[in-house]
Amino acid sequence: MKQRFSALSLLAALSALCCTSVAFAQEGTSVQRNPIVVQAKHTTTAVAFRDMVDVGWHNVSKVMPEHDRSLNPHISNRPDPVVQTETLAPVSANTILNFDGIIDSQGGGFVPPDTNASVGDTQVVETVNVAYAVYNKTTGVQIMAPKSIQTLYTPLGGQCATGNLSDPVVNYDKAAGRWVITMIAFNSNFSVNNACMAVSTTSDATGTYHVYSFAYGRTLPDYPKVGVWPDAYYVTTDSFPNGGFFTGAESCAMDRTNMLLGNAATMVCFQRGSGDFALLPADADGATPPPAGSPNFQMDLASSTQLNLYQFHVDFAVPTNSTFTGPTKLTVASYSDACATCIKQPSPGEALDSLGDRLMYRLAYRNFGDHEAMVVNHSIKASGTGGAPSAVRWYEIRNPGSSPVLFQQGTFGGGTIPAAMWMGSIAMDKVGDIALGFSVSGPTIKPTIVFTGRVPTDAKGKMESPKLLVSGGGVQTSSFNRWGDYSSMAIDPVDDCTFWYAQEYYKTTGSFNFDTRLSSFKFTTCH
Repeated sequence: MKQRFSALSLLAALSALCCTSVAFAQEGTSVQRNPIVVQAKHTTTAVAFRDMVDVGWHNVSKVMPEHDRSLNPHISNRPDPVVQTETLAPVSANTILNFDGIIDSQGGGFVPPDTNASVGDTQVVETVNVAYAVYNKTTGVQIMAPKSIQTLYTPLGGQCATGNLSDPVVNYDKAAGRWVITMIAFNSNFSVNNACMAVSTTSDATGTYHVYSFAYGRTLPDYPKVGVWPDAYYVTTDSFPNGGFFTGAESCAMDRTNMLLGNAATMVCFQRGSGDFALLPADADGATPPPAGSPNFQMDLASSTQLNLYQFHVDFAVPTNSTFTGPTKLTVASYSDACATCIKQPSPGEALDSLGDRLMYRLAYRNFGDHEAMVVNHSIKASGTGGAPSAVRWYEIRNPGSSPVLFQQGTFGGGTIPAAMWMGSIAMDKVGDIALGFSVSGPTIKPTIVFTGRVPTDAKGKMESPKLLVSGGGVQTSSFNRWGDYSSMAIDPVDDCTFWYAQEYYKTTGSFNFDTRLSSFKFTTCH
């Protein structure tokens, strides 16, 4: 007898995971020197973003480029030792706001939407390919309607103003009270490529910006991810010369101090080899900054049993003093990558991509005073008899700058549940509560958005039972199997308790007609 699962019944069936504490090894660490230094083109917008005339959508293709590492996948033949075995009480967090964000027609109708959002003092900003909207964080009321992000970069001229755009990321620089908007720009044959950066002049995301263009020459800097750190904005990308074969990850530090002032700025970069793919830079949350002089921490998947941990120290005054050190190898429970395009939907939905070959944004960092902690997640092949192709593996790493240790880990999903869980994002609040949001889909479950979480008193590695944010009303068809390529979990900088999750779903079945959802919630233990 087959059991039928709906989105709501699935929530009752989902369970959490457990973990073991593991050590780290530093064998094989090295120090990379002699970085690449690039001077930016820059200007400051004379007109507030809200008053700029929308330039519309310039992209030639409605399908954003997708590049993978073209390397052997991480495959383990051993069972997942940290897969869920218990069902805990519903996650002890209450939803505050839960509303639709940018939809396909407002974002130009591109796939995937690259759904991403961040929260500031009074506003929430959402970016998708290739649109930007601003909301009141208290009421959810839209205070700036979706507008092409390219509009913001038009004063720069060049590729950022006229080229194809992709992979938007929005961060709130909590210490400075500024918005940081990032995209990549490229021409039709990927022979001219740029990173487009915008830093707001105030905490108003609809106001004026310092805008910058950093040239990457003939190398497409694919899948950029951004970490805000006291000494720099760290941007990691994957290098594809002329849009061709992958040659390695690249990590760049952009001069935050001068960019906040609208001054001339440089970026200092280290090109890595093909063994590094989809590096994530640490992105700082909370009122307590990293220790003075701390390098930025960066991570990627090393093997089916290890994570790579790196340290990036930048010196803008003397760039040759900059170093990229690592990896420190963190041993984790064995896993296999989730397969590429095997996430099932009800008919007539197409199979969806899992992006199981990389860590998912963000690598969320927090300094608790007595320890530093980072949380991150990725999609892995699910264990068990349910037939689900993907589950969410998550980690908490402590003391990355001194004696790194994998404090806890777990796999959420799998077991007997025939639903895929993937495209997650994770973060921590000021008291150590952890929230994890992700998509859920299966043969009888339209892509649905849920979140789970844990409080510090829960047993290590265990997540509480999830809560529904929105049930999918339709499935995706004929959209090149693309989903995501990422979602985002952000934390309110004012109360340091309220989480904001942004993810895509479909209200009605179709092609290139996604919706997005913005949801806020807070654990009852955080005040």
